[in-house]
Amino acid sequence: MDAILWIIQNIGLAFYNFGYAVTHPSLWLDWSDKQAIMRFVYYGGSIEFFFVVFTAFLVLTLVGFFYRPLLWRVVRLFEGIANTVGRFFAWAGLFMVIQQIVIVFMQRIFLSAEISLGFGRAFTFDVSWWGEELKFYNALVVCLCATYTFVQGGHVRVDLVYSAVSFRAKKIIDMIGSLIFMMPAAVLVWMYGWYFMWRHLIVPKPSASDSLERLLAKSRALRWNVETIGFSPNGFNGYFLFKVLLVTFTAMVFLQAIAFFYRSYLELVEGPFSENKDLDKDDLGDPDAKLVADIH
Repeated sequence: MDAILWIIQNIGLAFYNFGYAVTHPSLWLDWSDKQAIMRFVYYGGSIEFFFVVFTAFLVLTLVGFFYRPLLWRVVRLFEGIANTVGRFFAWAGLFMVIQQIVIVFMQRIFLSAEISLGFGRAFTFDVSWWGEELKFYNALVVCLCATYTFVQGGHVRVDLVYSAVSFRAKKIIDMIGSLIFMMPAAVLVWMYGWYFMWRHLIVPKPSASDSLERLLAKSRALRWNVETIGFSPNGFNGYFLFKVLLVTFTAMVFLQAIAFFYRSYLELVEGPFSENKDLDKDDLGDPDAKLVADIH
């Protein structure tokens, strides 16, 4: 009973917290103020922020139950974000291959210890730096193209039951999966990843167990201390970017979980004819259809 009252109380406070944050942006967005940075760090991984997001989801869902076009707009928006971001950063795979080829040529054929990139004032680093930086391209593809791949239906499925059940059962499974697996997993990774990221950006290092008052007290000694230490003496020194990607990946997964839940619900209610409605899937062309067209 106490847990239920606690949840209801936090849902009610979410409206106040959101309104206060919107009407007082300088308290957490004016980063010339060290306390504003610490407020941003605290609230980004706080219970208050969780309930603001959770309450917004509840309100949007309740309104959408009575006005389904709103949910379709949300689905198109979130799937559009996943597709746009994924299609752009998928090119990182090509750059990764090209850079690896350049590294091989420069190291094995030209026997160069450094690679310079740019015009005028060149961007020069040791070959080992460029070699380790390939991990960053791979991280871009994994983190920023995961939801794009999900929208496109490109993830590997281990299907033991799904294909054998009815259309309605599939949609119910999808709804339950998004609520029980995708959303909680995204929230859990966010809660850990948020402070993991900030611990590599500022000192004194914030902790998930710190209260707001404790973080505001730490802000007196706050300074930026971005992680620039590589695993090797001349290796890649931007590993803080991986922490930023982890948080970005989590946010995109959570948004896609919402979109998937809404799409599954809408297809369940509207029937099989609405399956894949407004789904922006890549069209690589049908070679058989093209061959028939050429013959005719």
